Amino acid sequence: MLRARIVLLCAEGETIARVAERVGVSRNTVSKWRSRFLADRLDGLADQTRPGRPRTITDAQVERVVTATLQDTPGSDTHWSTRSMAASTGMSQSTISRIWRAFGLKPRIVQTCKLSSDPQFVDKVRDVVGLYMNPPDNPLVLAADEKSQMQAIDRTAPILPIMPTTPARMTHGYIRHGTTSLFAALDLSSGSVIAQHYRRHRHQEFLRFLKLIDDAVPKDLDLHLVLDDYATHKTEPVKKWLIPLPRFRLHFTPTSSSWLNLVERWFAELTNRKLRHSAHRSVVELERDGWIN
Repeated sequence: MLRARIVLLCAEGETIARVAERVGVSRNTVSKWRSRFLADRLDGLADQTRPGRPRTITDAQVERVVTATLQDTPGSDTHWSTRSMAASTGMSQSTISRIWRAFGLKPRIVQTCKLSSDPQFVDKVRDVVGLYMNPPDNPLVLAADEKSQMQAIDRTAPILPIMPTTPARMTHGYIRHGTTSLFAALDLSSGSVIAQHYRRHRHQEFLRFLKLIDDAVPKDLDLHLVLDDYATHKTEPVKKWLIPLPRFRLHFTPTSSSWLNLVERWFAELTNRKLRHSAHRSVVELERDGWIN
């Protein structure tokens, strides 16, 4: 397909440089297939016989391996390994590995997913995604959630620093020094974050965080908050507090769909950049370190 496209573009009068840019290959590649087509026409676009050991695995054998990988299982096992497939087909493990790599087959890997049982799944997705894609002009859109049970963990031995050819090393053993919960609201327009640590994550702390948002955001702006359906977000005290504050409008993600809340992306960055490779001797130290700009 690539070779035919090169030839067709050259036939339209395109220069070698322009064809290389449009197809995404080097100029030498374009020149090679153009010259071979001019010399041998369509036969010039076929692969030439290459030197080296003749191929010993037939297309039928490759098809057998691929079909068995996709449709069968090895006896009582749940999935194929290179050893079991090699024993079944009479080929070598390295041959099975090459075939699997060529077709992108990884029988040992299973990706898990969580299906939402929310009867209003479609409506909620449209509401939240529509808010992201086409936010109102004046109101502020905040994606809010809490990262609960953040543990202040110290290692049983000092972390050894990274060195040439040697990664940083830390012990498996650790000592717990308490937990904290980080409440955060991500401003989708600016990327700024309103955040506060609390030692618990009940509806009382959520209500305190809503009051913090109310104080931090100018009063002339309406607030659209994207939240998950965690029970603390829907308690009676929270609902009563919101009644005289019509500028707060809550948008709930579907059940088991916290991935729709963009503040989770900020939490992931916090974990990767600040928490995963760190050690903290107290909750206060963790709270001071648990933040990224």
